[in-house]
Parts: sequence; C-alpha cells; structure tokens
Amino acid sequence: MPGLLLALGYTALLLLLMRRVRFFTEAPGLPVAWTSWIFLLKIVFGMALWAVYTYLYPDRATADVFKYFDDSAHMFKALPDHPGDYLRMVFGIGNDTPKFRDLYYKDMNNWVRHYESNVYNDAHTIIRFNAVVRTISFGEFHVHTVISAFLSLTGMVGLYRAFVASLPGLERALLAAIFLLPSVLFWASGVIKESLLFFGLGLLVHLVFRMLAGRGRWQDPLIMVFIAVMLYFLKFYVLLSLLPALVVLIWARRSSGTALWPKALVVYGLFALIGLNVQRVFPGMDILGVLTMKQRDFIGLAIQMDSGSFVMPPVLLLPDVGLFLSQAPYALFITLLGPLVHAGDGALGMASAAENVIMLVFLALCIMFHRPWKEVDGKLVTVLLLYVLLLALVIGWTTPVMGAVVRYRTPLLPFLMIAGLLVLDHHRIIAKWPWTRNWLSA
Repeated sequence: MPGLLLALGYTALLLLLMRRVRFFTEAPGLPVAWTSWIFLLKIVFGMALWAVYTYLYPDRATADVFKYFDDSAHMFKALPDHPGDYLRMVFGIGNDTPKFRDLYYKDMNNWVRHYESNVYNDAHTIIRFNAVVRTISFGEFHVHTVISAFLSLTGMVGLYRAFVASLPGLERALLAAIFLLPSVLFWASGVIKESLLFFGLGLLVHLVFRMLAGRGRWQDPLIMVFIAVMLYFLKFYVLLSLLPALVVLIWARRSSGTALWPKALVVYGLFALIGLNVQRVFPGMDILGVLTMKQRDFIGLAIQMDSGSFVMPPVLLLPDVGLFLSQAPYALFITLLGPLVHAGDGALGMASAAENVIMLVFLALCIMFHRPWKEVDGKLVTVLLLYVLLLALVIGWTTPVMGAVVRYRTPLLPFLMIAGLLVLDHHRIIAKWPWTRNWLSA
C-alpha cells in the first residue's frame, strides 16, 4: 500500500508538471488533457507488463522488468555509507576494479554477461537508471514504472512535435501512430530499455527537426550529443541505424537542386566503409562479428530456455558481407512479417499477429489513397524508410525469437506508420468514408 500511494503521488506531480511545461502544452493538435490521459494509459500498460512477469512468467531472475531493478539494489546500497562509490558506479568513473567487483558486482546477476565482447554491455545502463530512480522511489517498483512511462511519453511527444507540421489534417492519425500502437504501448511503458530508448529517440529527432526549421537553441547540440551517448550505451544498433538517416535528412534539407539518392548512397557508403573496417582501429569491434555472435548467443539462449516462439534461421551467419546480404530478404521478412507468420499459441503472439494485420491494412490504404506523388515529401519518406529497413535488417539477422522481435522492432513501427501517413491523401479517404474525418484530424 505505501508503494502504491507513493506511485500515485508521483503520478499526480508529473501530471501537474505537464500542465506547466510548454513542451507538453504547445504541441499542435495534442491538448495537454489528451497527453495526460495517454500518460495514465502508459502507466496501466507498464503495470500490465509487471503483471505478466509476476503471474504468467514468474521467474524473476530472467525477466528484464525485474532483473535489472533487482541488481540496482546492490549499487544503491553504497549510497548511505559510501556515496563516492555510488557516484562512481552511476557515472562509470574508475569503477572497474576488484574493490567494486567484491563489494557490489559479485552480488549482481547481470552486470557481467556470460558472453563478453568489446561492445558495451547495455545492461549497465538500465541498472544505473534504476539505481538513480531508487533515490526517490525508496525501492518501490511501481514508482519506477511511473518514471519510465513518463520518460517514454516525453520522447513520444518529441516525436509527435517533429512530424506534426508535415501532416496537417492528420494530427489524430499521427497521435495514434506514435502513442497507441499496442506493442509500443506494452513494451515502451514499463521498467525496461524500450522506455528509455523512446525517450532518447523522440527527443533526438525532435531536436534535429527543430534545428532544420531554424528554431534551434544554443544548447540543442549539447543535448543531442548527450542523447546520442545515452542511446549508444542503451542500444547502440538503434543509434547506428538512425544516424545515417538523420545525416541524409540534414544534408538534403540544407542543400537544394540535388536528388536525395546520391546523398544517401554517399552517406550509407561511408557508414558501411567505416563499419566494416572499424576493427582495424579498435580490435574486437568487428561489426559483422558482433552481429554473428549476437545471433548465435540468442539461438543458444532460446534453446536453453525452450522458448516457445523460437524460429531457427535458415542459415547461421558468419562475418562475411556476401552471407549477410544473401540473408537480407529473410531478415526483413522475419522482422516485418514474422509475428504474423509465426504467431504462436499465446495471447501475446496472437495480439502481435493482429497488430501486424492492422498495420498492413493501414499501409495498403495509405498507398491506395495516396496523394499525387509530386506532392509527397519523397525525401522525408525515403529517410524514414531507410531507418526502418536498416533497423529491421539488424533485428532480423540477429533475433530468432518472435517474442523478442515484437519487442525489439517497436522503435521502428511509429516511423513506418508516419511514412504511410506522409503518403496518404486524407481528403480522398474522407470523401469515401466521411466518418473517418474525426479519426484523422484534430
């Protein structure tokens, strides 16, 4: 009961904060009352995630929603008597020593992963996040749910603000595409990495669009660097999928008279060249080797845990460019359509399959009722699809478990839906089905 009252108190404070901060109150077509209700909805879904891993899958040691929260208690215990140790662990300064391993890390189950590589262990980030939130949560889990839901909401509001100017008359459709996709609501509202991921993604895209619109502020570059570092330490492959798309967009918007595709080829070619040779400068950072290892580790874990949604890939990857390219169609298929084809028997699998059907129908309608192609912002649509495709490839190459695919692909789904909305001619669809008017626009 004390934990519930504390969570309710923080919820009330954050609702009040949202009514006082211009970032939330000045989003066109998104009244703060709606944002408040979405926040409450996200808390409900965050608690649903807690319930699933409390009652349906009760192994606390293997549940992401609990295992990093539990590990953070060992970091937080340093604060009362050794605040210096606590701060060094939170900020990662001089904390990789036998002293810290003996006093704190040996009691954690996820600080050191079974298969180490030179790529940063992103579990550290979510453990540190929980250790920081413990300073105000007093160890009450649902306070962490409220904070996670609020951070995720903040990023999504940033994403909405970035694209709303490009979609006049489609404000409500944009709201649904960003905030109300069921898998995004479920996986990006609880105490897991996706909530922080959406916080960083949304704010980074918002700041880039604000800069391109000539409304940037002097501190924006510093904030963007901070967010980029956070995303790298959270899920580096999502950041590396987004960065080239943003570079192409900035280049395209800052120049005129040149088609997008030459710029895209140059940018993605340079990123590929650097990515395929980075191990020459930083040994152990072989990108293809890392992806190969992630696929094999995931397969081993799925077999060990007897995962019900495991789908054996047709080919085991090797650090070979040709092999990766040959498996690209399968990777795209398994990410974008796999949850539909391999739905499984559980409720979550069936819900994912239903969501996939709805998204396919929606995208088909966007193409059927498309605007005249010369009126479509082809550059923006292309940039969004480049991000979606690259992230879908990485997920499909490395993730053979449909339950994980549904979760890992959440950062690309809103962007895919927004690309569809940029093509849609809402006047045509309203003319055919007048009842859709109130569903599409504010």
